[in-house]
Amino acid sequence: MSGKITMAMAALFVVLAANVLQSTNGATYTVGDSTGWRVPTNNDFYDDWADNKVFAVGDVLVFNFTTGQHDVAEVTEAAYDACTTANTISTVSTGPARITLNRTAEFYFICTVPGHCSGGQKLNVEVRNGNNGTAAVPAPGP
Repeated sequence: MSGKITMAMAALFVVLAANVLQSTNGATYTVGDSTGWRVPTNNDFYDDWADNKVFAVGDVLVFNFTTGQHDVAEVTEAAYDACTTANTISTVSTGPARITLNRTAEFYFICTVPGHCSGGQKLNVEVRNGNNGTAAVPAPGP
């Protein structure tokens, strides 16, 4: 009987260790891929870019832009929707900007250069827990 308990505990330990490693070693995403962070030709460009990705706590977003031409600001949902630059949560004005997604939440990013956000230079990502729902689940005991 103690062998079964030890095996179950070992399996649980492996799953927990995998979750910890996965959540601390997040993926790195280059926002917009080769396009980078700029005013897109299509207002839905960054929404479309994010649509097929699953973001997790610990992932890093890299915003590639030329310093002085763009910036990246984290804003509230209301500011994102209205492209308002007042009361930003944080702003990085030196490119490339690396932002670590540090909690489960909706994140909203815009460029604060006048006209850029309304031109489509804005990104919304939903961040889930560190395991993205893909971790193995131990089999039930006998």
